[in-house]
Amino acid sequence: MLKENTLKQKLKNGIPVFGLLVSIPSPLVVEMIGCADYDFIIIDNEHVQVNPETLEHMIRAAEAVDLIALVRVSEPNAKEILRALDAGALGIVVPQVESREQMEQIVRSCKYAPLGNRSLNSGRAGIFGKNDLAAYVQRANEEIMVVPMIETRAGVEQVHDILSVPGVDMVLEGAADLSQSYGIPWQTRHPVVKEALRQVSATAKQCDVPYCAIPRAPEDFTEWTELGIQAFVLGDERGVAFRALKAHLQGFVQS
Repeated sequence: MLKENTLKQKLKNGIPVFGLLVSIPSPLVVEMIGCADYDFIIIDNEHVQVNPETLEHMIRAAEAVDLIALVRVSEPNAKEILRALDAGALGIVVPQVESREQMEQIVRSCKYAPLGNRSLNSGRAGIFGKNDLAAYVQRANEEIMVVPMIETRAGVEQVHDILSVPGVDMVLEGAADLSQSYGIPWQTRHPVVKEALRQVSATAKQCDVPYCAIPRAPEDFTEWTELGIQAFVLGDERGVAFRALKAHLQGFVQS
């Protein structure tokens, strides 16, 4: 069900926001993250195959704990974007965006007319037609976020054209794939990768688009905050859970 996108409002008001990538297809995990007071999640449907029913339940769990649920689709496919939005996602994250034309099509897929060509539907996102559907269409265009990921060399080279497209609400970094694109796989903190990320961040500021960083070490977080960045994805919940479980065990084994 379409709710107020508090993530979008916080970004507009300059309030720092913190999220997690969610790769475990479980509504319970989503509920826990919300109860831990994160602002948003990005449900990963690129590297993980979440079935449609589970995806809808995960979004429903996020709604129950006032957590904004975005969905990362596998590719800029209009029908995949449509199904995620009709399930109730408040935003779409698209990996490896590399051109203005691609970005324009993504925006059109996420927006109803006159801003786009998203197919009309009166399902759960529209509260099954309970309220005026024409009003819902207008509100959906206001609340739904469109978030490209810049994670290839080509994307960095075209970043100004991409972020100058009307309707882009935030840009998310992708240092892992970016490192591979530059021929240095998994060297996410390599100077070449860091320079590319800074270039994307600077361009985002020029285009008045919030930049979302993924700090991989405490010093990364410090560097980004000093540059005025206020949106962060703090890794994925699998990594957070694994490190917590390992530390918990070692606390007993070493005692």
